[in-house]
Amino acid sequence: MKTRNSLKLLLALACITGAAGFISACSEKKPSFAAIDVTGADYARDFALTDHNAKPRNLKDFAGKVVVLFFGYTQCADVCPTSMAELAEVKKLLGQDGARLQGLFVTVDPQRDTPEVLKAYMENFDPTFLALYGTPEQLAVVAKDFKVYYKKVDGQTATSYTMDHSAGSYVFDTNGKLRLYTRYGSGAQMLAADIKLLLQQAS
Repeated sequence: MKTRNSLKLLLALACITGAAGFISACSEKKPSFAAIDVTGADYARDFALTDHNAKPRNLKDFAGKVVVLFFGYTQCADVCPTSMAELAEVKKLLGQDGARLQGLFVTVDPQRDTPEVLKAYMENFDPTFLALYGTPEQLAVVAKDFKVYYKKVDGQTATSYTMDHSAGSYVFDTNGKLRLYTRYGSGAQMLAADIKLLLQQAS
C-alpha cells in the first residue's frame, strides 16, 4: 500500500514539474521589435547581384552580420540619401557592434548608376556599405522576390527621369534570415535598438 501511495506521489510531482516547465516555456517572451517583425516570411530570401567593386554577391557573403538592405537610386533627391545617412548613424550608435552591421543599397536605376557612380555614392555615407546592381532582368527578379515597387517616370529629357520606388528597408539576422521591415523615417535610434536585439540573439 505504501509503495502504491509512493508511486502516486511521484507521478503527481512529475505532472506538477512538467506543467511548471510548460508554463515556463510559454512565458518566454519574443523580442519586442519597434520595426515590423516579418520573421518566417516566404519572400526576400536572397539575391544574386554585383557590388560596386564588380564582385558577385548574395546573402551568404554576409554571414555573421546583420544586413540592412534598401532599394533606391543615386539621383534620388531625399528619401535615398536620408535613409543611407540614417543607416550610417545607426552604425555609429552601435559602437563596437557597428562592425557587425552591413549596409546594402540596391539600385533601381542601373542605366545611370554605374559601378563608379555607386562607389562614390556609398563613400558619402560609409565606406563599408556596398551598392549592388544587376541587369534590368536581374533587378526585376530581385524586386519581385522582395515585393519592391519601382517605376521610371519620364522627365523633360531622356536622362532627367526619376524613379518611383518603395522606401522601406529589409533587416536580416546574422544567419541571413529576413526578420524585420522598417519604414522610411522610423529613425536611427529605433533601428539601432532593433539591431542590438538581433545581435543579442546571435551571441
